[in-house]
Amino acid sequence: MSAAPRPGPPPPPSPGLSAELAVRVPQLLEAMRSVGSGLELHSTLERICEAAATLTDARYAGIGVVDEDGDALADFVFHGVDAATARRIGRFPDGHKGLLGALIRESAPVRLVDVTEDPRSWGFPDHHPRMRGFLGVPIRVSGEVFGNLYLGEKRGGDLFNDYDVNMVRVLATEAGIAIGNARLYEAAKQRERWIDGSVAVTTALLSGGDAEDALQVVAERARRLSGSAAGIVLLPAAEGGMEIVAVSSEQPSDQLGRVVAPDSEIIAQLLDGRPVFVADAATDPRMLSALARAYGPIMALPLQSGGRVLGALVTPRAQGERPFTEAERTLAIQFASQAALALMMAEAQRDRERLAVYEDRDRIARDLHDLVIQRLFATGMMLESAQRGSLVPEVRHGVANAVDELDVTIQEIRTAIFALQQGPAEAPSGLRTRVLREINMAAVPLGFKPGHRFVGAVDTTVGDLTGKNLIAALREALSNAFRHAEAAHIEVVVDATATLPDGSPGVRLTVADDGVGIPAGGRRSGLHNLKRRAESLGGDSWYGPGIGEDGAGTTVVWQAPH
Repeated sequence: MSAAPRPGPPPPPSPGLSAELAVRVPQLLEAMRSVGSGLELHSTLERICEAAATLTDARYAGIGVVDEDGDALADFVFHGVDAATARRIGRFPDGHKGLLGALIRESAPVRLVDVTEDPRSWGFPDHHPRMRGFLGVPIRVSGEVFGNLYLGEKRGGDLFNDYDVNMVRVLATEAGIAIGNARLYEAAKQRERWIDGSVAVTTALLSGGDAEDALQVVAERARRLSGSAAGIVLLPAAEGGMEIVAVSSEQPSDQLGRVVAPDSEIIAQLLDGRPVFVADAATDPRMLSALARAYGPIMALPLQSGGRVLGALVTPRAQGERPFTEAERTLAIQFASQAALALMMAEAQRDRERLAVYEDRDRIARDLHDLVIQRLFATGMMLESAQRGSLVPEVRHGVANAVDELDVTIQEIRTAIFALQQGPAEAPSGLRTRVLREINMAAVPLGFKPGHRFVGAVDTTVGDLTGKNLIAALREALSNAFRHAEAAHIEVVVDATATLPDGSPGVRLTVADDGVGIPAGGRRSGLHNLKRRAESLGGDSWYGPGIGEDGAGTTVVWQAPH
């Protein structure tokens, strides 16, 4: 028998194939593990960039996140460029032009030997690092393009090869899953934040505190939750249009108390119960004021409940900021609806409290008329009878003085009865009368009537806007005195002849009491409201010692230009 042929050596493997896979597969598995190790979206994108750069040995990596319309970039995350260089480069690409814009529209892998020679390339901005080799791969989440993964400038000057393309495509698939999970997590956290904000607003509005404080909470929460430059609450104005009643902003604002005219198209839509979304206030023709045009994207939402528009909530972002997403718009509309419902409930609660006060005032007026005046009148008659029976001149004279004082007291009580029975709609519109009305209304919960004094022509020199804010400041100061001061005496002075620090004429309101004063570390929201309201008019507000013994109590001063 012939010997069986000896098997020859196995055929040699394709050059570099096994060695390449042996190195790349563990790297790919580690990259996939790293990509899926967290849930926060931005950090997930950063990990994807770093993993892709490590996997392909690229110097630079980036992810362009496509916006909701699918025609531009809403975000850009990068790896390999230090913070100082990024600042010198300036704004990130927006995807409207150049190679990155073309990749958004083509949604297919792109590999280039020299990116600068591609006709789609728009050129690099100043200070951008040198880059020639380029690899771009789309990232899909739930079948839709989320964005593109970009890799540039392979180390050592090598070119991106087929293995790089295949590995990055596998990584992009895993990245799409990780991004989908991160987006679900982000959406859940975002909804949770908005719900917490709605709870805080509802609590503030129904806590029975100052309405201005509650509206300020609405503005602050809306600004923070929406990532805006400001949060603004407007309420319908008596003369038409809407008045700015609360502003939350990182920078001081002088817009508090300003009225937006009813001929504004946006105000008309808000009063009609329709939300308004502005992509860029600087170029939108509906923006009538220079202040509005200083912002970028804007959300303006009606505060409506039960078909009734109670006000509006406006959240503008700074120029150049990204537009509001559909999810943010939906959450903000829900927040505004919840705030409007809480606002309506708080209004009903205040109406009930106001009705209780009016009923209490009616009862006090009846008691004063039926009991106190009758007893004083009877006492006066008894004194007059005693006067006629006395033979001592000094006694007769003293009794006569006492009777006169009783007559004056009866007249003052009748004046108080008239004020107690006077409804808010019956009061004349003069500033002096409105001040007296606030003082008379405060007398009911205080148990005594504060003293008052007017200096100058209050009704003719103080303008409507300043007068309106002065009344609100007086109401705030008297409310603070009633709730916290435990005072036995309060003095109110309205001086229309005051001179402000800049030499301009103004009006100064002073409310002084002999109470316990302001405790260290206590809440000062009411005082902050007074100061904010004064500063919005170009004035100021402060507090100092009171009129009690050794300066006991508190003196609140509020002043503004006429």
